Amino acid sequence: MQKIESVPEMRSATAQFKQAGKTVALVPTSGALHEGHAALIALAKTRADVVVVSVFANPLAFGASENLARYPRTPESDARLCAELGADVVFLPSTEEMFPRGFSTFVTEEAVSKPLCGISRPSHFRGVTTGMAKLLNVVQPAVVVMGQRDAQQAAVVRKMIKDLEFGVEVVVAPIVRESDGLAVTVRNRELTSGQRLEALAIHGALLKAKEMVAQGVRSTDRIIAEATHLLGERRRIRVIYISMVDPLTMEQMKEMVPGATLLAIAAWIDEIRVIDNVML
Repeated sequence: MQKIESVPEMRSATAQFKQAGKTVALVPTSGALHEGHAALIALAKTRADVVVVSVFANPLAFGASENLARYPRTPESDARLCAELGADVVFLPSTEEMFPRGFSTFVTEEAVSKPLCGISRPSHFRGVTTGMAKLLNVVQPAVVVMGQRDAQQAAVVRKMIKDLEFGVEVVVAPIVRESDGLAVTVRNRELTSGQRLEALAIHGALLKAKEMVAQGVRSTDRIIAEATHLLGERRRIRVIYISMVDPLTMEQMKEMVPGATLLAIAAWIDEIRVIDNVML
């Protein structure tokens, strides 16, 4: 496995892959890799000849009140995991490498990024799209593999790719869950046992929604009301949003369409932000 830290070296490797007629899959991550990322890498290996895993905590995706310095950084163990999983390249650029002094160009998506997380994190998706556009230009993949837990992020990236004609396929991997149902994320390690119990209520609300749909409920208002009620019973949960949306546009749906409706939830568990979702 190659370990690459500079943009020129990554470009050179990309050119060699293309010259050899190999297709590339990109797995973009913020680092602190876990089982969810392992699933993305495994899926990427089935979709391309070469798998590049980028490890970069994008500062542009963090808001002014969000503590980038606290985000865990484990580059050595991340590289080991990538090697163990059979990735071909781990790309570990520094902030200065990706956004050097004087960097002043941004990519903004103006529709899919606006609802849901776009309301409470207004600068987040501009950072995501700018960082992703640069990664796509440097790595030049045929496929980018993302996770369903970050459903809005995947939808925003897909829209950017379509609008700007990057010619890259977005493949979304299912959510990986721990044995108790909690969606795997780097933030889980911050949860106390009490907070974890509270967080499980979100998964419970998603399961209840699936049960209601299986019983024939089609009213988004009824499903949202039930999820709101279940989370309202939890003392430490502060709901940011509970919404049923089109999974591609993130537009709210008045009547759910089975198999084509996303129930998305974001909430604070004390001071820890948690997101989760389910296709209904």
